[in-house]
Amino acid sequence: MSRYINPYTDFGFKKLFGEEASKDLLIDFLNAVLPAPTRVADLTFRPSEQLPDNIVDRKAIFDIACTGPKGETFTVEMQKAKQRYFRDRALFYASFPIQKQAQQGNWDFKLNPVFLVAVLDFEYDKAQERRELRRVVTLKDQNGDQFLDSLQMVFLQMPMFKKTEADLVTREDKWLYFLKNLESFETIPKILQEPVFDHAFTIAEWVKYPSPIQEAYRESQKVYWDNTNTWNYAIEESHAEGHAEGKAEEKTEIARNMKKKGLDPTLIAEMTGLSSEEIKRLK
Repeated sequence: MSRYINPYTDFGFKKLFGEEASKDLLIDFLNAVLPAPTRVADLTFRPSEQLPDNIVDRKAIFDIACTGPKGETFTVEMQKAKQRYFRDRALFYASFPIQKQAQQGNWDFKLNPVFLVAVLDFEYDKAQERRELRRVVTLKDQNGDQFLDSLQMVFLQMPMFKKTEADLVTREDKWLYFLKNLESFETIPKILQEPVFDHAFTIAEWVKYPSPIQEAYRESQKVYWDNTNTWNYAIEESHAEGHAEGKAEEKTEIARNMKKKGLDPTLIAEMTGLSSEEIKRLK
């Protein structure tokens, strides 16, 4: 295994961006990727136990209360998005920081801004003319006019980042280069030799952690590999057999292939979005 953690694993993502010890990294990263003129001066992690759904999702989602340079307050929802229904999942979880602003009594419904930042280790842009590494989604009307700026979503399609060390210009470039290549680094690139990234590399060097933490990372890495390989294999099988004739049919066929291979029904449900009852009925 490599010297540094895989940042797309639940373990790696949390170590880099979801712990108090790495708060400086998260502030720097958010200031690099959030839409201007938004800036983070300080932040506080809210308990992930307040999130709904299962514990798997909670590991990869951080609810962050942020303060700007002038004392303004806003929320950032940080997610490591999954492939299946990621748009729905992203919007679902982003809605909770909005709902939590509700006040009892005579409330005028004025909302503090909520930003979602989702790191994707896959591409969702399929049409060549629309492919964008960094896609910012806001609420607009049919004329393209801003309806409301209370919710803004930033999706980072990491496989589309192709810059080399010589091409890096912006702070965002450096962070995306770091995330895209972290697991393959043996030494710290010269362009990343500065305090924030020195700290990031120190946190990411998993071999220096005590044995129980190293084992936790190995297990997280194994889960990541298994999920990725299972998903890719199921897609290939479904396409090769020519059964996928639409989104619903494709989802069912993928689940059927997984079940034939003896995979855990819980994993099948997580990867396809089918219910446990639907999976039981598959033959």
